[in-house]
Amino acid sequence: MENFLQNLRNDLHSKKDETFQAISRRFFKEEIKCYGIRASVITKMSKALSPQIKERPKKEIFALCEGLWKSGYLEETFFAANWAYAIRKTFEPDDFKTFKRWIDNYIYNWASCDSFCNHTMGAFIEMYPSFLKDLKKLAVSENRWTRRAAAVSLIIPAKKGLFLEDIFEICNILLPDKDDMVQKGYGWLLKAASHKHPIDVFDYVMSKKETMPRTAFRYAIEKLPKDLRQKAMGK
Repeated sequence: MENFLQNLRNDLHSKKDETFQAISRRFFKEEIKCYGIRASVITKMSKALSPQIKERPKKEIFALCEGLWKSGYLEETFFAANWAYAIRKTFEPDDFKTFKRWIDNYIYNWASCDSFCNHTMGAFIEMYPSFLKDLKKLAVSENRWTRRAAAVSLIIPAKKGLFLEDIFEICNILLPDKDDMVQKGYGWLLKAASHKHPIDVFDYVMSKKETMPRTAFRYAIEKLPKDLRQKAMGK
């Protein structure tokens, strides 16, 4: 897998675009390392290489993902997220420790957080919902991205109508958070939950209206039916 990783990096370097590097950095408040390659290109490369990845034992794939995460390059984190998700059918309970370590140690921007947590963590929690209690523990981390992960890991399950009470519990924990990236994360989660549970989300948001930051509030009500959204926005 070392040769595979080196060949991948050689390919990424050959596609490096300094103009798009500068464009990419505008989307982040923090400094990022990137090659300057469009997400559509990364997705295409990832899918093309996935058959080779899936043939490997999970231990080797996770080691490859670890190497990609460690690089700190934005595009390499997308490969790690995609390839971890590609073998989701092999996930086992102990994999949570690995996923948490990646979140705690390697995620440093919203794009890496969301691309990994939306899919890999979301799929894991659907497979092993007993780990919802562990997800809630992430919400009290000192790491802003770990706290955001607690929310955005449930975006896809929320759209399916799953785990509503747990979603509200996580939002309760994150409600006083002053970090805008965390506020946007749990606001997004409430918006996702509103697809299947508009009344419940409306009632929750209204019960927290006096204390919920405006950033989270605006995200949360965005997809509510028009009449409920107007009521939420009223004084």
